[in-house]
Amino acid sequence: MKIDIGIEEGVRREIVEGLSRVLADSYTLYLKTHNYHWNVTGPMFQTLHLLFETQYTELALAVDLVAERIRALGFPAPASYRDFQRLTVIGELDGVPSARDMIADLVAGQEAVVRTARGLFAAVDAAHDEPTADLLTQRMQVHEKNAWMLRSLLEA
Repeated sequence: MKIDIGIEEGVRREIVEGLSRVLADSYTLYLKTHNYHWNVTGPMFQTLHLLFETQYTELALAVDLVAERIRALGFPAPASYRDFQRLTVIGELDGVPSARDMIADLVAGQEAVVRTARGLFAAVDAAHDEPTADLLTQRMQVHEKNAWMLRSLLEA
């Protein structure tokens, strides 16, 4: 059935392409955060283990919201490692980094999701797509707060 929500198909497609990048960044950050939760060591183990768990749990819920918005706009959500690897700007570190390097890497990942989401606002605003704008605003708020909390751990 044709979708008639007041946003033309081509514009919806453009928004979905951006949301797909947000989804890929978020899922990649989820995997990375979960990895670090499992593999962190050192004197801050308990603190970081719990913080990383809180963050990856939130990300697990967030990817579902982003994917569902893509579906509501009438397109399939990317859902494979291959798709996510192609769409994400978040890279991987080799091996098991130190706790400090994990934190710095997660700060970079959180900030990357914010930049990807922020880059989508022009298209979303032009389309008067308030539900997507609301979702992006919420995601940016979470990721900016997470980056700040992680960054605080790197202070001397």
